[in-house]
Amino acid sequence: MTRPTVVVLHDNEEWLPPFRRAFEAEGVALEPWHLGERAIDLDGVAPDAVVWSRLSASAHTRGVPHAFDTATAILSWAEAQGRRVVNGSRVAALEVSKVRQHALLRAAGLDVPRTIAATSDAALAAAARQIGSPFITKHNRGGKGLGVRRFDTPEELDAALAAGELERPVDGIALVQELLVGRDASITRAEFVGGRFRYAVRVDTSQGFELCPADACRVPGADDAAEAEPASLFRLRPEVTAEHPLIRDLEALLAREGVEIAGVEFIETIDGRTVPYDINTNTNYSPDVEAELGERGAAEAVATFLAALARDQVALRAA
Repeated sequence: MTRPTVVVLHDNEEWLPPFRRAFEAEGVALEPWHLGERAIDLDGVAPDAVVWSRLSASAHTRGVPHAFDTATAILSWAEAQGRRVVNGSRVAALEVSKVRQHALLRAAGLDVPRTIAATSDAALAAAARQIGSPFITKHNRGGKGLGVRRFDTPEELDAALAAGELERPVDGIALVQELLVGRDASITRAEFVGGRFRYAVRVDTSQGFELCPADACRVPGADDAAEAEPASLFRLRPEVTAEHPLIRDLEALLAREGVEIAGVEFIETIDGRTVPYDINTNTNYSPDVEAELGERGAAEAVATFLAALARDQVALRAA
């Protein structure tokens, strides 16, 4: 019998070791396909495997500028041949577009940050005057906090644009967004595996934005009080459970959109709002949180979920 196999599409080999170990423990082969180094025989047969996309919106910052196009080409090819795909071509489009994420979150009736998308410097400057101060800018195709910067007045943005200080978004779309002030210097990231809530992580942002794996929580210049430096930037939030109203809403949204593995970031603001703002369909897990969890971690849960799908495929072939 053919060994159950999962093909993983990725742009960074350094992300794979925890998954390699977890898949080995499951007895399932993990076959990496780097999105910068592929040839796709469109007349050939797609791999007899589960295809899992770990496309990252920030792939272009790691020397893989066309990762999205390559991923969607492979995913569309595999989907057309009836392969089981996890986080498929529609999800890839969600990963690389904060505009699309915002639209889906708003359509689901969730509280989202006031946001304007702009495709030129003039439009960006006009949006700053419309959105209200203070505000932040960010890239539509983000990840790693690309383009996130705080401005206290539209004139500050004007000066930055005139000086050429703003990094240009790779897809030409920049966002102007209201500045959300958290009740403390943190955001929360809720992890989902197999479409189900796994756990929530508090991400400390008191040391500055660059250390935060979120997208728009604490930015340089934010004037809320910083906490003392913690032992770890990441901490489990056991009080956030599957029964939390936002978690229930997010599970329903992810199911509608076919998102099976994801991390969704939200902020609890000083004025009592709970605001989701970023859907990450490529997620990495904190070893500190995994150790705190005291049970099988999220990487193992991902491997178990995908291994079951791969075994089902082998069983179907055998039948």
